[in-house]
Formats: sequence, structure tokens, C-alpha cells
Amino acid sequence: MPAHHTPLVSMIAIGLVLAFLLGLVSHRLRVSPLVGYLLAGIIVGPFTPGFVANQALANELAEIGVILLMFAVGLHFSLKDLLSVRAVALPGAVVQIGVATLLGMALAWALGWPVGAGIVFGLALSVASTVVLIRALQERRIIDTDRGRIAVGWLIVEDLAMVLVLVMLPALAGALSGAGETPDWYAIAVSAGLTLVKVATFVAIMLIAGRRVVPWIMHYAAHTGSRELFRLSVYAVALGIAYGAAALFGVSFALGAFFAGMVLAESPLSQRATEEALPLRDAFAVLFFVSVGMLFDPGVLVRSPWSVLATVAIIVIGKSIAAYSIVRLFGRSNGTALTISASLAQIGEFSFILAGLGVGMGVLPQEGRDLILAGAIISILLNPLIFAAVDRPRSRKAPDRTLLTSAGDNAVPAADEAVGAAVPDAVADLTPTSLTGHDVLVGYGRVGSLVGSGLRAAGRPVLVFEERADEIEAARRDGAEVVVGNAADPEILATANLPGARRLIVTVPEAFEAGQVVEQARAANPDLEIVARAHTDAAVEHLTDLGASLAVMGEREIAMRILERIEHDDEAAGVRPQAGGGPADPTAD
Repeated sequence: MPAHHTPLVSMIAIGLVLAFLLGLVSHRLRVSPLVGYLLAGIIVGPFTPGFVANQALANELAEIGVILLMFAVGLHFSLKDLLSVRAVALPGAVVQIGVATLLGMALAWALGWPVGAGIVFGLALSVASTVVLIRALQERRIIDTDRGRIAVGWLIVEDLAMVLVLVMLPALAGALSGAGETPDWYAIAVSAGLTLVKVATFVAIMLIAGRRVVPWIMHYAAHTGSRELFRLSVYAVALGIAYGAAALFGVSFALGAFFAGMVLAESPLSQRATEEALPLRDAFAVLFFVSVGMLFDPGVLVRSPWSVLATVAIIVIGKSIAAYSIVRLFGRSNGTALTISASLAQIGEFSFILAGLGVGMGVLPQEGRDLILAGAIISILLNPLIFAAVDRPRSRKAPDRTLLTSAGDNAVPAADEAVGAAVPDAVADLTPTSLTGHDVLVGYGRVGSLVGSGLRAAGRPVLVFEERADEIEAARRDGAEVVVGNAADPEILATANLPGARRLIVTVPEAFEAGQVVEQARAANPDLEIVARAHTDAAVEHLTDLGASLAVMGEREIAMRILERIEHDDEAAGVRPQAGGGPADPTAD
């Protein structure tokens, strides 16, 4: 069948292939793969020669990525986390929206646009991209920290504000377009009030009924014993609630998916649900960036270079200054303020929706949409560089996310981002441990906590690397010394005193991340005993090649333990195995 008869297949196939190739090139050039994804979109967009993908399909595929992304974020969030940052996130988001809108109106005035166009233009520049913000926080492993919670809470307030704007804009379009129509303020108030009631109703239903129904659905699916059905239940809950929220309550897909994840977070199955959502989430997130690239007309850089520069300045500088000032005003650390301002220094999906609606209603000129799209592309490209600039001084001065901590009386307080306590930047030092002859344990999850508690029970000194707040507290309760941070980071791993350590145990399930730790540890101490966890034969080979003394595959150990029990029971019953009838290799499959 010709490719033009299958626009969906063409869009996915060509978009992902180009994104992969250009992402590899970007990685090779030591820039963010996002650059490659955006370039792939520009190549298949309508403003460049050759194949042109279906923009409408691209936008819908991208929306699925946003839904799965926010569902995964909700799985790591709780109502308590959301309420804990409301004092900063609520006023912060409102003030930042106001500042960005005023700056956008000023630029619109300078370009000779009417006031209504300036309002829509400024609002479009005020709201950050969900995908870009969450991805940046996840890449830096700070989404579960205090900084991450503030950023996500801020984003949710912005999303709610944009839902109201999208509801009110049609009613105000006549007045904002300069057509001389008098707005019906009563109708506008009723519309806005109805929207607030719908949103409040949805939130109440999710927090009251959803907290019981959603975990029950997941548990029922899990008890079927079918991994396929459980995976399907994850996607059904995420997409179903997101669609229902939008269709019945006028809530955005992203917000609906976030609350679906948040109510499921209280279930013990939340971690497994996160793992099942990852593959599709990442693939559709890539398609989001491809769809953004398709919108970009490079000609605007030639037609209106100074206007583009001013638009980018509002997004990257104006919004950042406003966010930084607000966070500092509420007494948060300099590092937290910098992270929040960097997170929000870009725009995305709501900006595109608002720009499209504004142009369609005659409120915003076509040039305004071009500037918004150019500002989005450039700010997304700049965002990794902004984060790098923010992280560089933090790493030189010792980041407040990484502190050596212990369970003893002389413990240094952990980072405020990890455990919620305020920590001055001055004490945030990458202090090497004073332990010698100790065991270094990377990860304190289900496997790591069992290993760590066993080592401590045997009286051995243990140093733990962990980032998640609950696991950090568990390690402390077990009497371990803790480094808050990712052991794959060379500066953080250097605090472990590996030359003086007795053993390194790597329990994180991701083979690539574990491999980075193993490789660095072997270079730091060629004689170190290194034991690593693996899930497949390929992972065992990978970790062994990088220097692991022993790579333990959980499935193989389980099979051997079962066979040991069978053999023990047979011996007790006097049963002898028949010749040639021994058990098959438990790892053959």
C-alpha cells in the first residue's frame, strides 16, 4: 500500500527513525537529544522540502505522550506533596503568569498590535511545557525532591489557569479582537464559574472515589496473573481517566492523567505501573518534540529576527527572573530558586493551543503565532544549556541535593530537596566519607534494603547511595551512612572512599546505570570486590565486562533455590532421581 494511504504509519515510522538518527548525532555532539528530535520535526514539517507528515496526527500522538508522562508524574506524587508546596506554587504561578503576560503585552504594543492580541500573546508565553519540564526533572533525578515538587505544583497551577483562559477566550473574542463588541460579563462569569465547579467536582471524585476504584482495578488486573492485562490496565486507567476528565469536566488531558496517577500512587502496585508505562511514554514523548518541530517556520527568523529575540528573552529571562524572585521571597534556597526558574524557562503545548485558538478567532495575528512557535522551539533548545549553567556552580560549590548523611548523632542534615528540611547552601559539601573497610551499597529498594539491613545486623559499616526520600529514611533507620544522590555521577561516587572500601554492592535494576557505577568503581580500585544485580544474561555479561566480580541474576537464583528445595524434599522422602532424568537448565529460556 502506498505510504500516502497510511499517514499514521508514515508519521510514526519516519518520525521515530529520523528522531533516532538525529538524536544519535546530537548525543555524539554532546548536546541534548531533544535537539535531534526537534530537527526531525522540522525536516518532516510543511516548511521544508520532501516528505510532509500529517500535523493533526502528530499533535494527537504527542498528546498521548503528555498523558502518559503526567500519569507517571502522578504516580510519584501525593496529595500531601501537592499541599506541601501550595504556599510557593500557587502565588508563584499566578505572579509569573501576570509578569509574562505584561511583558508580552509590552512587546505586542511595540509591534503595533491591539491590546487583546497582547493579552493572548503574553498568556501564551507564560505557561511552561509539561513534557520539557518533567523530562528535565527526571533526567536530573530531582522530580521526587522538594525542588521537583514545587516545579510540578507550579505547573499544575499554570495548567488550571490555562483551562480557565481557554474557556473564557471565546466569550471575550469579540471585545479582544477590537471589533467593538461589548462582552457579556454575566455569561463570562457563569462560564468561568461552571468551569471551576467542573474542575472541583473532578478533583473531588478522584480524591474520594478514585482513591478506592483505581487501586482496586489495578489489583484486580494484577491478580489475574497476566502481565499483558496488567500493562493494559495501566494504559486504560491513564488514557481513560484523561479522556473522561476532558470530555465530562473540561479538564486538560494532562491534568486528568496526573490525578489518575496520584490516586494510584497509594497502591503498592504503583512502582510496577510506572515500569509498565515507561516504554510507550518515552516513545510518544519523542513524537511530541517531533510535532513541535513540524510547527516551526524557519522563515520567521529572517522576517522578524528582533521580534523573535525579544520573545525568547521574555520566556527565558523575564519568566526566570520572576520565578527566581518569588521562590527566594518565600525563603527557599538559592539552588532551589535557580532550579525552578530554569525549569520554567520554556513554553510548549498549552502555548500552541492558545495561539491556534487566538488566530482562529481573529484575536491574535498570524505573526503572533509564528513568534510563539519560534520562542517555543528556541527556548526548548536552550533549556538543557540553562540547566547546565545552573548545575555548574552548584556542582563546584557542592550541590545541596547531595550531602553525606548518617544515622548517628553527628549526622549532617540531608538535602532539603530529598527530605524536606531547609539546608543552607554553605553546608552542602561533597564531603568524602571517613569510613574504611566498609561496604558501599548503591540503591536501597526492595533488594538493597534486605542486603543493607543484613550487613548492619552483622555489624558491618555500610555506606548507602540513594535519592528517594522513603528509602533514605529506611537506610538511616537501619543505621547506615547515606549519600543523597546518584552514584553514577563521578563526583558523587567519589565520596565513597572506594580505595578504602571492602566491597561494592550495586542493586539498582537498570543495567546501564549499574554499569556506569561498576566501571568507575573498578577504575578507582582494581582490587575491589564488586557484586551487581542483573535481570538478564545480557546484563550479566555487560556488568562482568565492565568489571563486576559477580553479577547475580535474580531469576536464576530463584530457580536454583526452588531446585534446592525440591532436591531436599526428595532426599527426605527417599526419592532418587532416575538416570538421564535430571532437571533442565533453569536458565535455558
